Amino acid sequence: MKLGRKIGLVAGSIFLAWMIISAIVVKGLGIGNVTGIVVAVLFLLYVGYMPEVHMQIKKLWKSDKMRVPISVAGIGIATVIVLVVIETGCMISACNQVPAENATVVVLGCKVNDDKPSLSLEERLIEAYDYLSKNPDAACIVTGGKGDDENISEAECMYRWLVDKGIDKNRIFREDRAASTKENILYAKEIIAENDLNSDIVVITSDYHTYRAGITAREVELGFGSSPSHTSVWIFPSFYIRELYAILFEWVF
Repeated sequence: MKLGRKIGLVAGSIFLAWMIISAIVVKGLGIGNVTGIVVAVLFLLYVGYMPEVHMQIKKLWKSDKMRVPISVAGIGIATVIVLVVIETGCMISACNQVPAENATVVVLGCKVNDDKPSLSLEERLIEAYDYLSKNPDAACIVTGGKGDDENISEAECMYRWLVDKGIDKNRIFREDRAASTKENILYAKEIIAENDLNSDIVVITSDYHTYRAGITAREVELGFGSSPSHTSVWIFPSFYIRELYAILFEWVF
């Protein structure tokens, strides 16, 4: 077996293992890790049977009836790759939107386990704590309602966590109705208006999620800056791939 194929098999196997571990860590299968697992398996099959696949494609290409389907498949694969590159670029760009000094912190909600923050939510709270510590005049809005499988609202969980860490409770406003990113931002804007807070905001959410949050912030005319939390390497692939679908949905609909 040629060196290139060996490298491909090793790389594919590592990616497949990474996606399986990610599914275990997030405790379930979702569109993100399922897509990753399927892509990894298809890649391994392709690399493992590369000569046979190429030979079969050449045979099919000789048939006039198969040239169009093969061309369409090739264009489809290329389109997916281009979309992934563009969406990833948008994510990176959003993560580099430097926030204003003492901007109003808007922490987007995430899963609560019983009454404790999930790994992703705790990562966001650590980032919020750091910004609030460095910007003592900044107010903070913690957002997120209570899910059916949560004992308390996401906003309440974040409020307790930040207060326990020493952030003055008078700086923190709770928005506990939201059930989506759009509602997080919209309801936060209401709190900003009601309390005459700085309309320049710094959105604190997971790195992969910052771009979509920025779209909504700009739509409602809030000054957008970001201070993204860095997602754990073990759960990143599942949520990153899921976010690719979410961004495409946002663009289309």
